[in-house]
Amino acid sequence: MTQTLLIELLTEELPPKALAKLGKAFADGIVNGLKSRDFLEADSVATAYATPRRLAVSITKVRAVSPDKSIREKVLPVTVALDAAGNGTPPLAKKLAALGFPNLTVADLERAQDGKAESFFYTYTAAGSALQAGLQAALEDSVAKLPIPKVMSYQRPDGATVQFVRPAHALIALHGDAVLPLTLLGLTASNITEGHRFLTAPGQRAVTIANADAYAATLKVDGKVLASVEDRKEQIRAELLAKAGADLVLMPEALLDEVSALVEWPVVYECNFEEEFLAVPQECLILTMQTNQKYFALTDTNGKLRSRFLIVSNIATDTPAAIIGGNERVVRPRLSDAKFFFEQDKKKTLESRLPLLKNVVYHNKLGTQAERSDRVTALAGAIAAKLGADVALAERAARLSKADLLTDMVGEFPELQGIMGTYYARNDGEQEDVALAASEHYQPRFAGDTLPSTVTGTAVALADKLETLVGIWAIGLAPTGDKDPFALRRHALGVLRMLIEKRLSLSISGLLADAAKQFTTVAGFKDPTADVATFMFDRLRGILRERGFSVNEIEAVVAQNPDRLDDIVQRLEAVQAFAALPESASLAAANKRITNILKKNEEALAAVGEAGVNVSLLQDAAEINLNAAVVRVLPEIDAAFNQGDFAGTLKTLAQLKEEVDAFFNDVMVMAEDVALRNNRLALLSSLHGMMNRVADISKLAA
Repeated sequence: MTQTLLIELLTEELPPKALAKLGKAFADGIVNGLKSRDFLEADSVATAYATPRRLAVSITKVRAVSPDKSIREKVLPVTVALDAAGNGTPPLAKKLAALGFPNLTVADLERAQDGKAESFFYTYTAAGSALQAGLQAALEDSVAKLPIPKVMSYQRPDGATVQFVRPAHALIALHGDAVLPLTLLGLTASNITEGHRFLTAPGQRAVTIANADAYAATLKVDGKVLASVEDRKEQIRAELLAKAGADLVLMPEALLDEVSALVEWPVVYECNFEEEFLAVPQECLILTMQTNQKYFALTDTNGKLRSRFLIVSNIATDTPAAIIGGNERVVRPRLSDAKFFFEQDKKKTLESRLPLLKNVVYHNKLGTQAERSDRVTALAGAIAAKLGADVALAERAARLSKADLLTDMVGEFPELQGIMGTYYARNDGEQEDVALAASEHYQPRFAGDTLPSTVTGTAVALADKLETLVGIWAIGLAPTGDKDPFALRRHALGVLRMLIEKRLSLSISGLLADAAKQFTTVAGFKDPTADVATFMFDRLRGILRERGFSVNEIEAVVAQNPDRLDDIVQRLEAVQAFAALPESASLAAANKRITNILKKNEEALAAVGEAGVNVSLLQDAAEINLNAAVVRVLPEIDAAFNQGDFAGTLKTLAQLKEEVDAFFNDVMVMAEDVALRNNRLALLSSLHGMMNRVADISKLAA
């Protein structure tokens, strides 16, 4: 017989940022423990619950007794179990007694091959075990393996010391409507929990769960508790949107998750702050509301911050004035601090702060932030020159880009670095490109983030990321496994995205070489650009896979180690189109064959040099026809390639299929006559160069 199982552990308030992980781990541990002990049906469904004061899981179709099992037990090797006369030995008797079968004889055992030797086996049926025993073990295992951020020691009422994430007060273990007498952390299971700490009267806080299937509904009605994290989160989201009205509510998922872990019965109220605070950059106000107070800011449809905000309370009341007033009083000092920092920071220009960068260590092997700023400035100027941009503007932007690190606002809110630089640069009267570059040089900060909007910002962003990549790699701090403390993967992806999406005609090797030049004065610097380039190409493959290109298509282009990426997407799209042609498979296979032949005959090709194909040495009709076809289509391929029509370039190759097939069917490339052989190799070399203008199509045959 199967019924729904419910386990709930009632505690003091759990750490909100860890609640989701704790809830999932608690449920998964119990489910896996029961599954391994064969108490679950194939279609059993588990539902995890977690609130600030409880971890719980309900599982459908849980067996009261696990099924009987047929067990084949290895007893002993035959050579150990039998003596020379074929009788059972004392070790055999001892082993059988240890297994619980003291009355068995040799005749009761199965003799079977066990690897290279023979052993005795005994097959028996083990009776299923009761749920209580299996669940007790699964519960203890689950709790022991919880990802607890910090263990707390506390005393139970009986005086014993217990260690857990927070003091535990009650345990529920219900199988259907039957209480399983489990024990945990000094608690004995019952069917009684507690309702909401504030919305239920002290004497009426106990909530009886009559049946495991009624858990969530009973807690909601009798205890004013929404047990499901997701239910609370969606209710908060819906109430925020309703309260926002025509305005937009800023509700990042991380904040929603955290607030959902702070309340058991979420209610949204509207609060306000003084209009004068809107003179402060809104990013500062939004950040302090979200980070320090867990409030939800509102903006108008144009993204301008409103002076009203929304809070999520754990108390439902018809008279929320005290709650609203209390939260408004709490946020006011925070906003006042932001206003004070902003006003104080504006009294000093960014340029006046630059000398102080000499006091900030960037890395003990790479010097100070001032030295890093010099490197980034020089590199940004070099990149701007290659882009045909204003070099002086790029250098000015790079020079000021880190100055806001020394402001009070960024000191208080490090997340605002760059953003505040833009505000302060505008306040100082800097050109708009310089001001924008202060924040845009950090872009893209994450996957899907926007790229710098100006060429100046792009030059500084490239310089900042390339300096980090080369410098950090050079001192032996390349990413390893999951460890990437300097975010070199993110920096590499940022460089690649700018080169690809902005179609910048910049050489990767040139950019890395320019970056390496900036470290000539750094003691012991070893140029890592070759390794960094390999690292970047590995990241490039990932970017292109995310764009939907296949591994073979990507390798066809990337295997050629393209030094520029401004047309790489167009090349890949051309390769995709070519791969769809009926002739592509045959030509790709032929190209692969040609590649292998040419690799084996590099010395012979070197001897031929640039002389090319000698038409007078062409003998067989197939090689004459192939040479004529190459000569015929070469102008078309040149024209298409020079116009950037990569699809047209590859499609033109389809015209060569019959001649290429005939050549390999009818012509012996490695002829005994050296002159004839070298001429055929020269023909294949010419064909190979033409076929691989856009990509190495032999990779399509892999």
